[in-house]
Amino acid sequence: MAGYLDHIAIERGLSSNTVAAYRRDLRRYVGWCEERERDIEAVTENDVADFAASLRQGQEEVPALGPASAARVVVSVRTFHRFAAREGLTPTDPARDVRPSAIPRRLPKALPYEDVAALIENAGDADSAEGLRDRALVEFLYGTGTRVSEAVDLDVDDVDLEALTVVVTGKGDKQRLLPLGTLAADALSAYLVRGRPALAPRGRGTPRLFLNSLGRPLSRQSAYGVLRQAATRAGLTAKVGPHTLRHSFATHLLQNGADVRVVQELLGHASVSTTQIYTMVTVDTLREVYATSHPRAR
Repeated sequence: MAGYLDHIAIERGLSSNTVAAYRRDLRRYVGWCEERERDIEAVTENDVADFAASLRQGQEEVPALGPASAARVVVSVRTFHRFAAREGLTPTDPARDVRPSAIPRRLPKALPYEDVAALIENAGDADSAEGLRDRALVEFLYGTGTRVSEAVDLDVDDVDLEALTVVVTGKGDKQRLLPLGTLAADALSAYLVRGRPALAPRGRGTPRLFLNSLGRPLSRQSAYGVLRQAATRAGLTAKVGPHTLRHSFATHLLQNGADVRVVQELLGHASVSTTQIYTMVTVDTLREVYATSHPRAR
């Protein structure tokens, strides 16, 4: 397993978060095989299929997984066995014909723009360094549609406030150049001038853009906390996280006429099919407007 993890980290260049997810999935698989005294080199297609079925059922000490999580684990096992067979570590690929269960396609939950505006207004107090950081973080997440991991991994030098651009490193260490809206740029400027200089001396020195109260890089968990607190102050009842702002970013762009392939580039999706789920949201909006506005639609 270690050789495979090295392969996806070094040769395929997958992110540390993705490699960690593969590691968790494969530990679960190896543990399942060991409990049944199945050697990885000798497992059969039926064994892999039984493991896939067990993911949705759960066990005493291992909780059942939802459709998306179970499908991800099966994909991890399939790619692991494909690698092992290709490298001659196993005689066959027993997972080749085992398919993950179909995942119900759920529409992403986007906030109305009014709720996003309220969230931003309640994100932070301009009188404190942490407040300036929080306001800049929320403005940035909504203004760019970046993943939370991409935001907290940013360095100061990645942001060009004069050109109104930011260089973001996404999945597979692929970089993309994104435009910065003026409101996000203004919030970042205020944080860089009055917020970050107050936080940085508390730590040991780091190029990271967003810092915590100890002057260390802000974690993903802390970023979630920033949004939860802002949502509470704004009186929002919907569950709000960084991905909510990413969904809202994409949905609002498409609702206002943006081309789906442009949105794909901004989001950093490898395939336009991933982005097209957001077009389902806009079609639903059109259908609702039609149903309430056309005299012959009721």
